[in-house]
Amino acid sequence: MIYLRIKRVLDIVFSLVALILLSPVFVVLIIAIKIGSKGPVLFRQTRIGIRKSHFDILKFRTMRTDSPSDVPTHLLENPDEWITKVGRFMRKTSLDELPQIFNVLKGEMSIIGPRPALWNQFDLIEERDKYGANDIPVGLTGWAQINGRDELKISEKAMLDGEYAEKIGFAMDFKCFWGTIISVLRHEGVVEGRKDKRSSK
Repeated sequence: MIYLRIKRVLDIVFSLVALILLSPVFVVLIIAIKIGSKGPVLFRQTRIGIRKSHFDILKFRTMRTDSPSDVPTHLLENPDEWITKVGRFMRKTSLDELPQIFNVLKGEMSIIGPRPALWNQFDLIEERDKYGANDIPVGLTGWAQINGRDELKISEKAMLDGEYAEKIGFAMDFKCFWGTIISVLRHEGVVEGRKDKRSSK
């Protein structure tokens, strides 16, 4: 698909520009994380990429080092117990996702695409198979993220990811990009802690 080649070039260009422009933000966040709690600045977690390949996603650490691993935060009984003060701010503003720019540069992710599932989110991976959503590059943000994010059921999220896969192109990526900016400014769709409506069934 020709657009995927164009998409890769755009990913590299925009990622390099973003790294240059956001370098002061990176420095401030690194200092804040080190002052706020003990532990590494970055958090690595195994995720599912294109064609169900595995890779280590990068995030700024927002939780204590002894927090449960490989569990989505919105499925924890009491996430506030584990999230640091600086981490709470970064999650609210999505600044914790910035290190994924390096994942994009490495070709493990795209700027726009389905959010990469955890390696053990078998229900989501299986649902995405039904729509061909595992066969396109995963992204920093995507169609599902601007249409509900954490508030969506697994089946709804997979269906939206499939819709993106079917309509992938410049126009769709443009909608996702600007929709993400609006969602972040409004703090939409971010949910911490268990809720029955996000059941994988």
